[in-house]
Amino acid sequence: MTQTDTRTLTVRYAGGVARRGPVTMGQANMIRCILRDGAANVSIHDVWPVPAGTTREQALDALRRLVERHEALRTTFPGTVPREQVVAAEGEFPVAVLDHDEPGPDPAQYAESVARRARDHDFRLDRDFPLRLSLLTVGGAPTHLALAASHAATDGGALGILREEWLTLLSGGELPAPTALTPLGLAAEEATPAGRRRSEASLAYWERIIRTAPQAMFAEPRAEAADGLAPQLTLRSRRGALALARAADRTGGLPSTVLITAWCTLVGHRAGQTTCVAAVPTSNRFQPRLTRSVNTLSQDALLALDLRVPSFDALLRKAWGAALNAYRHSQFDALRLWEMIDRATVERGSHFARDVVFNDVSALPATLGPKAPPGVPDPDPELSWGPVQALPTKLLAFTFRTEPLLHIGMWADPALFDRDEAEGFLTGLVRLLEAVADADVPLAGLTAVTGVRPAERGAGWRQIDGCWVSPPAVADALGTALGGLPVHVTVDDPEGLTAFIASGGTPLTPHRAHTALMAAIPGRPGVLAPRRYVIVQDPPADPGRADAWHRQQTLTEGTGRTPADVT
Repeated sequence: MTQTDTRTLTVRYAGGVARRGPVTMGQANMIRCILRDGAANVSIHDVWPVPAGTTREQALDALRRLVERHEALRTTFPGTVPREQVVAAEGEFPVAVLDHDEPGPDPAQYAESVARRARDHDFRLDRDFPLRLSLLTVGGAPTHLALAASHAATDGGALGILREEWLTLLSGGELPAPTALTPLGLAAEEATPAGRRRSEASLAYWERIIRTAPQAMFAEPRAEAADGLAPQLTLRSRRGALALARAADRTGGLPSTVLITAWCTLVGHRAGQTTCVAAVPTSNRFQPRLTRSVNTLSQDALLALDLRVPSFDALLRKAWGAALNAYRHSQFDALRLWEMIDRATVERGSHFARDVVFNDVSALPATLGPKAPPGVPDPDPELSWGPVQALPTKLLAFTFRTEPLLHIGMWADPALFDRDEAEGFLTGLVRLLEAVADADVPLAGLTAVTGVRPAERGAGWRQIDGCWVSPPAVADALGTALGGLPVHVTVDDPEGLTAFIASGGTPLTPHRAHTALMAAIPGRPGVLAPRRYVIVQDPPADPGRADAWHRQQTLTEGTGRTPADVT
């Protein structure tokens, strides 16, 4: 499309009620992500079609009516770390109008690129309108609306609702009076005793997993080179879609449950873990009053799926309940959640790594992913590479469609998955679905079925307290954190380690040693803090022998978890 004119129009709205109050749990969660990762990395986008015959004025008027209808679109968040939301009664918002002289070969794909570019600049939470709108026209006639959205105001479900209402308005239809909870209404409900109990139950559920499950899914030598920069790999496969449908029919499971079970099975196999821990973002639109709420409701459900079963069908039976339990505990106070995580990991001596994220948006009315061209991929599965993105995770997947094509976007850290391994992983997922479609699959034979091999760690790695740990790496990290003091680490049992530290003339306590190590653990997924720290004066003559350290005179010892160093 050849752009011939660009102008920015201002649309005014009025008739609302000015209100203010606390942020919701979902808003607080997204604001935390924005402040940590940058709005451009958290923002979402979509493309809305414009029915033929719509004038520019009608399109702008429909946008005005949506803004007046939904408080979330009139909301800003004052403060450096916002804890309050402010709803405007009236105001204005900009719409860029991009006119073109001809439609071009693929107008929808072009609109997709405009929407994606609109995400490149951060939304200022305290002042910006939460939608960045571009109306694309050909010879003055609107064809698409490309938009980026602040995730503090909307999520994928909210954009789907807005898209439906946009099309209704442009077709001449009338919208019923809104009955869904507004963001401020939800915040008030969350503050009730019942709302606080739900949040407390979610925190308790998360804490059980944080204290017992693997601290990192990808705890292996290659993981320390991971830098969070991952290229996008896209799978499009009719074979995969057909296999998923057949597998769901054979097992009686929902396609979404079959797919996440297959994903967790393969992730756990590749990572060499007996439990798959994955963040599974969920819309939290289970209650009727939230189903059509224009708000950011999505929060992480934390799925911990025990893979110690003989076959896929047995795992699928467990996955349904495990997923429901995770979804039920996905409404929480994000600030309190991370306070709990900080406390629990210090006490355990671990670091919570959000290594694996699986986001199924295939059921959303608005598709927030790239628009795939029609037709059957050739070859099948079709794999294509996209741009590199910075992500605070090791393996991220978006399921955009499950039929008629299985369409998945995956970002895998290249330190863990080179290009062949990443392609092999998605191809292996299709192969697993095809095998499961025909019969139950023993989990012991996944390498032969999928072609995906488990991680290689080496003889020095041990499973300690549910985590893969390298005791030599623990000793190295602790010694480095203490300025080069000699350290020896022993494995006492499957539940813990003991660190012997030769302090020399350096004043040292177990608490100081533990605090120093905890600061060094992030980025070292093979390091778990010892259960006990033993401070001695000097290293033995033979520092490589554990019994020699045991014979040294102990100056002090303790868990390191409290300043008092309780033994």
